[in-house]
Amino acid sequence: MAGFRATSDGVTARFAKPEAAIIRDLVAQVVELVVADMQAPDPDELAAMVGLSESADLPDDPVLARLLPDGYRDDPEAAQDFRRFTESGLRSAKVESAQMLLQTLPASGGRVRLSSEQAEAWLRSLNDVRLALGVRLGVTEDFDGLSEDMVADDPRYAYIQVYQWLAFLQESLVAALS
Repeated sequence: MAGFRATSDGVTARFAKPEAAIIRDLVAQVVELVVADMQAPDPDELAAMVGLSESADLPDDPVLARLLPDGYRDDPEAAQDFRRFTESGLRSAKVESAQMLLQTLPASGGRVRLSSEQAEAWLRSLNDVRLALGVRLGVTEDFDGLSEDMVADDPRYAYIQVYQWLAFLQESLVAALS
């Protein structure tokens, strides 16, 4: 399992078919979650032009709440206003990054060559997947201790291995871009 490395025109990595399948599946799941409760376009033409959303509340799903956090934690009214003006664009940006990753990662695996722009989309999308997995796994600051003490028959074991692998990929991608 190798990570990303720098090339003269961007970054590159090689993925085995199962690795590509895992990444593609997890990214698709995050996209499905992000778009599942997106509201229909606002009939108000001006609101639609500026991306104003009717949604003003933090999502009930803890993963969505982590992916679409409040902009102001100490001011609920400001948080609602901020969400109305930004959530639609944030959701769209997450979907665009995911689509870029899916377009550049062959389902059969193989070498991936990314421009800087594509690599940044990968970083955003991998981060979204890690955030989602982290919420579902209950990852906290004590995560390293949890992962070291976990035994292979724990139902979370495979997911934690994937979580750590994604962290490695992100780290190698950041290093390759630096």
